Amino acid sequence: MDFYDAIKGRRSIRGFKPDPVPKDSVARLAEAVSLAPSACNIQPVKVLFITNPDLKEKICNVYTREWLKQAPAIAVALVDSSSAWQRVEGDTIADVDGAIVMENRVLAATPEGLGSCWICAFDRKRMDIALGLKAPWHAFSITPLGYPDSAPRELKRKKTADTFEEIP
Repeated sequence: MDFYDAIKGRRSIRGFKPDPVPKDSVARLAEAVSLAPSACNIQPVKVLFITNPDLKEKICNVYTREWLKQAPAIAVALVDSSSAWQRVEGDTIADVDGAIVMENRVLAATPEGLGSCWICAFDRKRMDIALGLKAPWHAFSITPLGYPDSAPRELKRKKTADTFEEIP
């Protein structure tokens, strides 16, 4: 699949078939994660690929949407703010690095025929506890992963001219 086809074809999926994610697909997704750029190449991010039913249940107790339970796998992006590059003002850029990693991961899922849905709407402290995380690692985002159970809907998008401006 062409890169631009992957960008155009990526959708947030909220319904999944029970089929497991093939190991070769997992390996390609892992490579996409490891190739993601980060500020000063510090790479203060790692992704957990979770298929364990007990751990998936703990995640679903924090983010309680029924459709998350359908997914055969859940990917969790973790960030280490203490080691991430910092802006001049002192703010960490860990969430930006985490966003880049997750974008690589969700885009890489598209040519594999896999669906995902980027989720940040959860209590991070509760998720850290559910996952048994210890400092310096903290949950940044989660995404289900699996084969969609139906065709994704078409999206309405703003015109390119409304989202991109070239200034000579």
